[in-house]
Amino acid sequence: MTTPSPTSAVRIQAPLKTVFHALTDPAEMRVWFAEHAEVDLPARYDFWGRHTLEGDAPHQRVLEVSDDLIVFAWTLDGTETTTEIRLTETDGETGPETLVAVTQSHFDRALIFSGSASPLAALETFWALALGNLADHVEGRKVGPRVDYTAKVSEFSATLDIDAPADRVRTALTDSDQATSWFGYPIGIEPEVGGRFAMGGLEAAGDHAARFVALDDTSASIDWGGMVTSWELAGSGGRTTLTFVTSGFDAAQPPYAAWGGWLSGLVELRRYLEQPNWRSVFVQG
Repeated sequence: MTTPSPTSAVRIQAPLKTVFHALTDPAEMRVWFAEHAEVDLPARYDFWGRHTLEGDAPHQRVLEVSDDLIVFAWTLDGTETTTEIRLTETDGETGPETLVAVTQSHFDRALIFSGSASPLAALETFWALALGNLADHVEGRKVGPRVDYTAKVSEFSATLDIDAPADRVRTALTDSDQATSWFGYPIGIEPEVGGRFAMGGLEAAGDHAARFVALDDTSASIDWGGMVTSWELAGSGGRTTLTFVTSGFDAAQPPYAAWGGWLSGLVELRRYLEQPNWRSVFVQG
């Protein structure tokens, strides 16, 4: 795939100028996006570090810039890809609203399912998590956890503080309809030990779904056939700390794409539980 295709888009409750500033101010970018960032448009739009794919050094080259557009070349896996970030302001229900849409060349979803170690396989979830955190940052919420693409470990772990009681968090994690809503993708769940957990739905997965190997009021473990996803809840005073872990994979080839997908889902889970009139920040293409 060599032509840009839709990768991710979010709606942010803020004027376009505010969002554009967060996208181009190095100090702000270091909060929600990259460990290191240096920007001097129209000449330079550099980001790198452990939260960036192949982030040993900046690998970007600006191609086009305007008040609502940033286009840059980004070399990954020896290939020069093209990234376009386009902003569109509209009138929202409570004020100006900005749609931020990223299109990205050289991304092929089949790479994720093939288990490819190429950074190209992680582009979709990289941008989903980045834009989810951008929305939280601009709207004044705490930014969620980010992927460390330099980590050569056999376990990923993240914690998220949620302003909701533990029983509500548990239900959102174990009810098929609720999980499908906040994750933005069909999830079929049979919330019992031995029950299935199926991305794409129970009918589509059949007997090939993951299985709960442990489940109680505050924790769960789901076996994907070697790799295990676990979560634990610690709550008090109507607030909950969610600890989310993925383990059992080869430390030489960590599943960065899948981990980025989980983290982008979890920051949306927090919004789902905390916002009375929740509407997904992500916009389907």
